[in-house]
Amino acid sequence: MTSPSPVRTLTDARLRPIGRAAAVLALLFAATGPARADLRLCNGTDSRVGVALGYRDSGGWITEGWWNLAKSGCETLLRGELAARFYYIYALDYDRGGDWSGRSLMCTRDREFTIRGVEDCLARGFDRTGFFEIDTGEQKSWTIQLSDPGRAPPPLPGTVPPPR
Repeated sequence: MTSPSPVRTLTDARLRPIGRAAAVLALLFAATGPARADLRLCNGTDSRVGVALGYRDSGGWITEGWWNLAKSGCETLLRGELAARFYYIYALDYDRGGDWSGRSLMCTRDREFTIRGVEDCLARGFDRTGFFEIDTGEQKSWTIQLSDPGRAPPPLPGTVPPPR
Protein backbone atom coordinates (compact mmCIF):
# COMPACT_ATOMS: atom_id res chain seq x y z
CA MET A 1 0.00 0.00 0.00
CA THR A 2 1.36 3.42 -0.89
CA SER A 3 1.12 6.48 1.33
CA PRO A 4 -0.57 9.67 0.14
CA SER A 5 1.52 11.73 -2.26
CA PRO A 6 2.70 15.12 -1.02
CA VAL A 7 1.14 18.11 -2.75
CA ARG A 8 3.09 21.34 -3.13
CA THR A 9 1.59 24.57 -4.44
CA LEU A 10 3.38 27.63 -5.77
CA THR A 11 1.71 31.01 -5.34
CA ASP A 12 0.63 33.44 -8.05
CA ALA A 13 3.92 35.31 -7.47
CA ARG A 14 5.53 32.77 -9.82
CA LEU A 15 3.03 33.57 -12.58
CA ARG A 16 3.39 36.71 -14.64
CA PRO A 17 -0.09 37.36 -16.04
CA ILE A 18 -0.32 39.09 -19.39
CA GLY A 19 -3.78 40.37 -20.30
CA ARG A 20 -6.53 38.37 -18.62
CA ALA A 21 -4.56 35.19 -18.01
CA ALA A 22 -3.92 33.98 -14.49
CA ALA A 23 -3.30 30.49 -13.22
CA VAL A 24 -1.94 28.54 -10.31
CA LEU A 25 0.81 25.99 -10.57
CA ALA A 26 0.56 22.94 -8.34
CA LEU A 27 3.32 20.39 -8.13
CA LEU A 28 2.33 16.82 -7.47
CA PHE A 29 4.60 13.90 -6.83
CA ALA A 30 2.90 10.97 -8.50
CA ALA A 31 3.50 7.46 -7.29
CA THR A 32 3.67 5.74 -10.66
CA GLY A 33 4.72 2.25 -9.63
CA PRO A 34 8.00 0.46 -10.15
CA ALA A 35 7.85 0.22 -13.96
CA ARG A 36 7.66 3.98 -14.66
CA ALA A 37 9.83 6.85 -13.50
CA ASP A 38 9.62 10.04 -15.53
CA LEU A 39 9.34 13.82 -15.34
CA ARG A 40 5.83 14.63 -16.59
CA LEU A 41 3.82 17.82 -16.98
CA CYS A 42 0.01 17.86 -17.09
CA ASN A 43 -2.07 20.78 -18.29
CA GLY A 44 -5.21 21.14 -16.16
CA THR A 45 -6.02 24.59 -17.58
CA ASP A 46 -8.67 25.52 -20.14
CA SER A 47 -5.93 26.69 -22.54
CA ARG A 48 -3.29 25.26 -24.81
CA VAL A 49 0.12 25.54 -23.12
CA GLY A 50 3.72 25.57 -24.42
CA VAL A 51 6.46 24.28 -22.12
CA ALA A 52 10.26 24.57 -22.05
CA LEU A 53 12.50 22.57 -19.69
CA GLY A 54 15.93 23.35 -18.25
CA TYR A 55 18.19 20.94 -16.37
CA ARG A 56 21.79 19.99 -15.71
CA ASP A 57 23.22 16.76 -17.14
CA SER A 58 26.75 15.34 -17.29
CA GLY A 59 27.62 17.83 -20.07
CA GLY A 60 26.35 20.94 -18.20
CA TRP A 61 23.19 23.01 -18.55
CA ILE A 62 20.67 22.24 -21.27
CA THR A 63 17.31 23.76 -22.23
CA GLU A 64 14.73 22.13 -24.48
CA GLY A 65 11.36 23.18 -25.89
CA TRP A 66 8.64 23.30 -26.95
CA TRP A 67 6.16 20.73 -25.77
CA ASN A 68 2.66 21.79 -26.80
CA LEU A 69 -0.07 20.52 -24.49
CA ALA A 70 -3.78 20.62 -25.21
CA LYS A 71 -6.07 21.38 -22.30
CA SER A 72 -6.23 18.36 -19.99
CA GLY A 73 -3.21 16.87 -21.78
CA CYS A 74 -0.02 15.42 -20.28
CA GLU A 75 3.48 15.01 -21.71
CA THR A 76 6.56 13.16 -20.56
CA LEU A 77 9.40 15.70 -20.60
CA LEU A 78 12.13 13.26 -19.53
CA ARG A 79 11.93 9.47 -19.57
CA GLY A 80 13.43 7.23 -16.90
CA GLU A 81 14.52 7.84 -13.33
CA LEU A 82 15.34 11.46 -12.56
CA ALA A 83 19.07 12.04 -12.11
CA ALA A 84 18.89 15.52 -10.53
CA ARG A 85 17.02 17.15 -7.68
CA PHE A 86 16.27 20.44 -9.47
CA TYR A 87 14.56 21.02 -12.82
CA TYR A 88 13.43 24.30 -14.36
CA ILE A 89 10.20 25.09 -16.24
CA TYR A 90 8.94 27.96 -18.34
CA ALA A 91 5.37 27.73 -19.68
CA LEU A 92 3.21 29.92 -21.93
CA ASP A 93 -0.59 30.14 -22.03
CA TYR A 94 -1.21 30.24 -25.78
CA ASP A 95 -4.92 31.07 -25.62
CA ARG A 96 -5.23 33.72 -22.89
CA GLY A 97 -1.68 35.02 -22.72
CA GLY A 98 0.55 34.94 -19.67
CA ASP A 99 3.39 32.74 -18.61
CA TRP A 100 4.80 30.79 -15.71
CA SER A 101 8.28 32.17 -15.17
CA GLY A 102 10.95 32.58 -12.52
CA ARG A 103 14.37 33.98 -11.74
CA SER A 104 16.61 31.29 -13.22
CA LEU A 105 17.73 32.70 -16.58
CA MET A 106 18.24 30.22 -19.40
CA CYS A 107 18.36 30.29 -23.20
CA THR A 108 15.28 29.69 -25.38
CA ARG A 109 14.04 30.46 -28.89
CA ASP A 110 10.64 30.80 -30.55
CA ARG A 111 10.70 27.47 -32.37
CA GLU A 112 11.75 23.96 -31.32
CA PHE A 113 15.17 23.94 -29.63
CA THR A 114 17.83 22.10 -27.67
CA ILE A 115 20.44 24.53 -26.36
CA ARG A 116 23.64 23.70 -24.45
CA GLY A 117 24.72 26.28 -21.87
CA VAL A 118 22.92 29.16 -20.17
CA GLU A 119 25.57 31.85 -20.64
CA ASP A 120 25.55 34.65 -23.24
CA CYS A 121 22.10 33.74 -24.58
CA LEU A 122 21.59 37.00 -26.48
CA ALA A 123 25.13 37.05 -27.93
CA ARG A 124 24.57 33.50 -29.20
CA GLY A 125 21.33 34.50 -30.95
CA PHE A 126 18.88 33.11 -28.37
CA ASP A 127 16.32 34.68 -26.05
CA ARG A 128 17.03 34.91 -22.32
CA THR A 129 14.05 33.56 -20.36
CA GLY A 130 13.31 33.24 -16.64
CA PHE A 131 12.49 29.68 -15.56
CA PHE A 132 11.10 28.66 -12.18
CA GLU A 133 12.76 25.95 -10.11
CA ILE A 134 11.18 22.59 -9.34
CA ASP A 135 12.63 20.82 -6.30
CA THR A 136 11.86 17.12 -6.68
CA GLY A 137 13.39 16.27 -3.30
CA GLU A 138 15.52 13.70 -5.16
CA GLN A 139 12.47 11.62 -6.03
CA LYS A 140 12.92 9.33 -9.04
CA SER A 141 9.59 10.32 -10.61
CA TRP A 142 7.76 13.69 -10.58
CA THR A 143 4.67 15.21 -12.17
CA ILE A 144 4.06 18.95 -12.54
CA GLN A 145 0.40 19.99 -12.73
CA LEU A 146 -0.78 23.31 -14.24
CA SER A 147 -4.24 24.48 -13.19
CA ASP A 148 -6.51 27.52 -13.49
CA PRO A 149 -6.96 29.74 -10.41
CA GLY A 150 -9.68 28.73 -8.00
CA ARG A 151 -9.87 25.26 -9.51
CA ALA A 152 -8.28 22.21 -7.98
CA PRO A 153 -6.07 20.27 -10.39
CA PRO A 154 -7.63 17.03 -11.60
CA PRO A 155 -6.31 13.92 -9.86
CA LEU A 156 -3.53 12.11 -11.68
CA PRO A 157 -3.56 8.35 -12.17
CA GLY A 158 -1.82 6.65 -9.26
CA THR A 159 -2.17 9.59 -6.86
CA VAL A 160 -4.11 9.76 -3.64
CA PRO A 161 -5.80 13.07 -2.87
CA PRO A 162 -4.46 14.81 0.26
CA PRO A 163 -6.62 14.76 3.39
CA ARG A 164 -9.00 17.71 3.72
